[in-house]
Amino acid sequence: MIRRRVIVSGRVQGVFFRSATVSAAEQRGVAGWVRNLPDGTVEAVFEGPPEAVGSMVTWVGHGPDGAAVTGVDVREEIPDGESGFQVRG
Repeated sequence: MIRRRVIVSGRVQGVFFRSATVSAAEQRGVAGWVRNLPDGTVEAVFEGPPEAVGSMVTWVGHGPDGAAVTGVDVREEIPDGESGFQVRG
């Protein structure tokens, strides 16, 4: 199990980014959460098998139709036993 925290910048709010992230994570069996931040970015935590988490990090690099991702900041963290995937905030 690994855990990654990402901050996604660009046109990522108001384009169903959070709900699409939930669907993509559930399809891959990844736990964690996603939320909008006040500065217009989206923050997400992905926890699960390395290949599945890597797939999610790649996915947020383009996001859903309508998004225009300009950057993804990825940080490694210690897994803390997330279960399920949800929208926060």
